[in-house]
Amino acid sequence: MPEFLTLLPPQDALKKILAYLTANPAPEQVDSDQALGRVTASPVLAPHPLPEFPRTTVDGFAVRAADTYGASESLPMYLNLIGEVPMGAAPNFELDSGSCALIHTGGMLPPGADAVVMVEYTQSARPKEVEILRAVAVGENVIEIGEDVRLDQVVILAGTRLRPAEIGGLMALGIAQVDVARKPLVGIISSGDEVVPPQQRPAPGQVRDINAYTLSAVVMEAGGETRMYGIVADTRHAMQAAAERARRECDLVVITAGSSASTRDLTAEILDGLGKPGVLVHGINTRPGKPTILAVCDSVPMIGLPGNPVSALVNTYLFVVPIIRTLLGEQPRPDAIRPARLTINLPSQAGREDWVPVKLISSIEGEPSGVMLAEPIFGKSNLIFTLARADGLLKIPADANGLAAGEIAEVYLI
Repeated sequence: MPEFLTLLPPQDALKKILAYLTANPAPEQVDSDQALGRVTASPVLAPHPLPEFPRTTVDGFAVRAADTYGASESLPMYLNLIGEVPMGAAPNFELDSGSCALIHTGGMLPPGADAVVMVEYTQSARPKEVEILRAVAVGENVIEIGEDVRLDQVVILAGTRLRPAEIGGLMALGIAQVDVARKPLVGIISSGDEVVPPQQRPAPGQVRDINAYTLSAVVMEAGGETRMYGIVADTRHAMQAAAERARRECDLVVITAGSSASTRDLTAEILDGLGKPGVLVHGINTRPGKPTILAVCDSVPMIGLPGNPVSALVNTYLFVVPIIRTLLGEQPRPDAIRPARLTINLPSQAGREDWVPVKLISSIEGEPSGVMLAEPIFGKSNLIFTLARADGLLKIPADANGLAAGEIAEVYLI
């Protein structure tokens, strides 16, 4: 088993555990209107083209484009008005040369029409006659059949996290149900003789269980489900029994506390004996969260996090969230990162990656678009409201000796 304090950069540590994982192969079918945030298990193909008929994007007059060529305010063209396109129905007439029809946004073009003149570029001349003040090209102000989606086109890739836009797309195609990846079940174990449930008033020397609930919230936000295994005593027998049960029942197991170098903390030793290959990493080159354990026990990833709430939460974002995305088969997507200009100097130790909670403030006049001010929130790693007051985590790279006031840095939104 690796010795503690053989520290790995977080990116290297993550690659090490992800190399053992594959996407959960068991899909399930859900109603599309309930699929927000779910990850598609297979590609979604269009059952028909979209739109299914040519329609206008503006209010105006359906025309044959050739009938408008040369039209201008000083030399208008005159077309015969033969009718109005009904909304929600197909027109029962056809345009001949020299004719036009009133049409409203979204309406179906009548046969013979190939463009629409916006109403702003027309005038009423005589009854049943329209004055065209501007020429249009073929296809102007028109959405053609299949212009958005072709028949059998892959409209949503497998591994896509469904957003409101995708939900709307599914409804537009009449796809009422969609195959999504089953949510990974994440077991959460809290340990420590001093830890009590949140509902209980702590006695002197005791603290309420914070980590199980903050981690559960991150897991659900990332697309997983949680199963709480309660607060486990600081004994080998209790921890091993809980860890073994969670490994059998879950797709991922997270244990909070018990991951430091203390002889009381048996997490690494227990995880190393639960299955092959065992502990892969024991110690991450970050602050906060150095005493983090990454293991795979008979194909089940298991993570030991520090007990301090800030340390545990930071490393949940760094490791638990990417593991859940991998189990879901989710396609890589950009992290929510904002550039921000530091308000003060931030020292750092070279060779160690630091993550600092920051509050984002509206940028001052003259700043580049999108650049805000980042004001560090200082606090010890056992103070949960340090993170509750933060908008994001500012990253100080391992190759930096800190960052100076005025520098632009990356802030990962939380």
